[in-house]
Amino acid sequence: MLGAIIGDAIGSVYEFDPIKTKNFELFGTHNEITDDSLLTLAVFVAL
Repeated sequence: MLGAIIGDAIGSVYEFDPIKTKNFELFGTHNEITDDSLLTLAVFVAL
């Protein structure tokens, strides 16, 4: 679950502007969790 949230934060800056390269900055200044992470945590708490 931690990997999913980290991946969500890393990919959040590319959600609406996708890239086609493997060379990108992992943690920049604009990375943040999205609603997908919040829903994942809510399901975890509910279970």
